[in-house]
Amino acid sequence: MKKIIIALLFITFTSSAFAQRGERQERIKALKVALITEKLELTEAEAQKFWPIYNAHEKEMEMLRINGREKRRNINIETISESEAKTALQDLLAFEKEQHELRADLVESLLTAIPAKKIILLKVVEEQFKKSMLEELKKRREKFKRN
Repeated sequence: MKKIIIALLFITFTSSAFAQRGERQERIKALKVALITEKLELTEAEAQKFWPIYNAHEKEMEMLRINGREKRRNINIETISESEAKTALQDLLAFEKEQHELRADLVESLLTAIPAKKIILLKVVEEQFKKSMLEELKKRREKFKRN
């Protein structure tokens, strides 16, 4: 009986942690969407074309990141052989090339939806968002260390 209760508590806490992570990711995504919407000043017609293209790109990039992360996790630098390291390096270069190709495809697709000037602004806004998220993370870590 005691083992069942412990198992149920573990499952409850684990699932709530995953739910919180999902909620956090959704809030971050909502903040990014709001910032992009505000800064790009998309017209209604532009927004209707822009968001499906952008969201599809983001999904592809997320899947690529997940696959890349999995491959990197499976590498043990202490025990990897030279031939395995060369293969891993080739995988890394292929990953970076695929990222670049996805970004280039995004630009080509977005040119059908919004002006080139707004695409450049999108890149700037994405970098600003990434920088602000990293700064916020740094602040929270420092605050956590103090407490």
